Amino acid sequence: MSARGLKPIVLAIDGPASSGKSSVAKGVAKLLDFDYVDTGAMYRAVTWAVLEEGVDLTDAAKIGQCAQQVAPELTWSADPTAPRISIGAVDITHAIREPNVTAAVSAVSAVPATRAALVARQRNAVEAAQAAGRGVVMEGRDIGTVVLPSADVKVWLYADPTVRAARRVAEDQSAGRASAVGVEEMAADLARRDAADSSRADSPTRQADDAVGLDATHLDLTQVIDSVVALIDAQSTETNLTSKEQS
Repeated sequence: MSARGLKPIVLAIDGPASSGKSSVAKGVAKLLDFDYVDTGAMYRAVTWAVLEEGVDLTDAAKIGQCAQQVAPELTWSADPTAPRISIGAVDITHAIREPNVTAAVSAVSAVPATRAALVARQRNAVEAAQAAGRGVVMEGRDIGTVVLPSADVKVWLYADPTVRAARRVAEDQSAGRASAVGVEEMAADLARRDAADSSRADSPTRQADDAVGLDATHLDLTQVIDSVVALIDAQSTETNLTSKEQS
């Protein structure tokens, strides 16, 4: 069973780039002892492979082929305290955060064959967790709309673009990723990625109709995590009450 003796809960967190999805998802998963699935890392992993193979980013067919080859070889840690990802025996946890991957990931993610290959893996991860009686936190761009449309709780996490850019620059500097990019340039890059992700033909990034919008502009990480946990508690209470009424 998931934390607090409740039925396994599936939480979907979506939102634009650098809205804090990963930090919040890991925090919630750690607090509630849920499995953590970072779909963005999967798309970055495929992008890393595409770049390693020297595939032209305008060649959708070859990108799709690469994705279909890589997807079965992906392995990752569901432990939010140790979020690592590998392709076969190659650990690419840090490599997928490099600027060249960041710059190319939207193009690779837009290819339908890429999304099809990875969505299947993502759904399988949730099924496996639920079969083991564990809750799941999955974060990305199209979780509540496409990957897990029946998720128990859906959150659309967003923040002011300038705040998002400042946080990403600080994160890169803290991680030691060499970059001279300032907040203004980062904001422009995030705007480019937002536009690409929201306008793609296959699984565009958007807020699910039944997702709760959560503005993290003026909230710290703990406050956002607490807000999400409150939504889970409310959903769990409602589900349990409904079950009692029907029994």
